[in-house]
Amino acid sequence: MLPPWPLPEALLPTAVQARSKADEDKLSQALGRLAAQDPALRVEQNPDTHQLVLWCTGEAHLAVTLDRLTARHGVHVETVPYEVALRETFAAPANGHGRHVKQSGGHGQYAICDLTVEPLPGGGFEFVDRVVGGAVPRHFVPSVEKGVRAQLAHGLHGHPMTDVRVTLTDGKAHSVDSSDAAFQTAAQLALKEAADHTEVRVLEPVDEVRVLLPDEYQGAVLTDLSARRGHVLGTEIGGPGLSLVRAEVPELELARYPLDLRSLSHGTGQFTRSYLRHAPMPAHLAAQYATTG
Repeated sequence: MLPPWPLPEALLPTAVQARSKADEDKLSQALGRLAAQDPALRVEQNPDTHQLVLWCTGEAHLAVTLDRLTARHGVHVETVPYEVALRETFAAPANGHGRHVKQSGGHGQYAICDLTVEPLPGGGFEFVDRVVGGAVPRHFVPSVEKGVRAQLAHGLHGHPMTDVRVTLTDGKAHSVDSSDAAFQTAAQLALKEAADHTEVRVLEPVDEVRVLLPDEYQGAVLTDLSARRGHVLGTEIGGPGLSLVRAEVPELELARYPLDLRSLSHGTGQFTRSYLRHAPMPAHLAAQYATTG
């Protein structure tokens, strides 16, 4: 009996989409069969970017996978630019006033709320109710939070917002025209106004990368990691004649890294990656990824 050998980890991501509606109907089943036959292939439906991503071990593996999709299963796909899961957050505290007042003959819509938004690094999302005197009736406070959560999920520039504390400080209601929907809308308007009064930062995912390679290629790899906006944490002995380099590198810079590392180390280097955190993206790059929210 031969002992099982370790398979190379699939670290090369490629986003694909079906070429037609007929291909889309068959794509999921075809990929499921390919993944069952090929243990080195990883198929991911990214929950953040909604992209279908094939994780392969290299270009040859990707080419074989795409060819099998067409030849064996009759499914045609196109590759599209791979996206990473960006986030947004507030750079400084800001206040916002949301006013949603409409009269249209019958029951109108009336809701006013004031919010304070503060950065909460690493804290996700926190909602605080500090209304006094019943300015916002108790049964409408959850409506304000629901509206805030909906706007945070959509983001203000096209990416979900995180790491903020939102405090409801004041507001007004009408005995007849106020409603759950009206306060949700007012909360969203208040959050947008708060964003207009401060900087909204784009956060990008950062991975911890560990590269194992022969000592002779260490200099080239360190230079390349720096060019990728990487922060080298240190190097250590990885074995006889081997170096282990640890670094923090933005995911945006790692899409083609398996191919580039293979070239830099003449096929002798290998690496692993794991998600570390989201960190602010440089302003000149963030502008390219901001869309109208």
